[in-house]
Amino acid sequence: MEEQRKKRKFKIKLFKRRRERYVFTDKKHPEKGIMSFVLGVISVCTIALAVYFSYRNGGQALARYAMAVLFCLFYSLAGLILGIISRFERDIFKLFPNLGIALNALSLIAIGILLYLAF
Repeated sequence: MEEQRKKRKFKIKLFKRRRERYVFTDKKHPEKGIMSFVLGVISVCTIALAVYFSYRNGGQALARYAMAVLFCLFYSLAGLILGIISRFERDIFKLFPNLGIALNALSLIAIGILLYLAF
């Protein structure tokens, strides 16, 4: 009987706290890359809202929506340039520059499509 208990006994492994891991790196998130990402998010959100409000207005875009998209064009160009500049820096994490370049390129493509559909 005692032998059966020993065989049935399951070992419960508790997750032990691992030692804190140190990261020995000089890499940092570049400020220009973060700014590029922020400008990309602002421009994509503004374009999406302008399209949504134009849709709710029966397909008629008001002048304020057109001006918002025009400002997004400038934000996207500035964000794209900042993202490309920060991508070429050394010893950085490349997350924010890559996201900034992608969002700003997406924004510029969306503006191009909107202009193409308007004519």
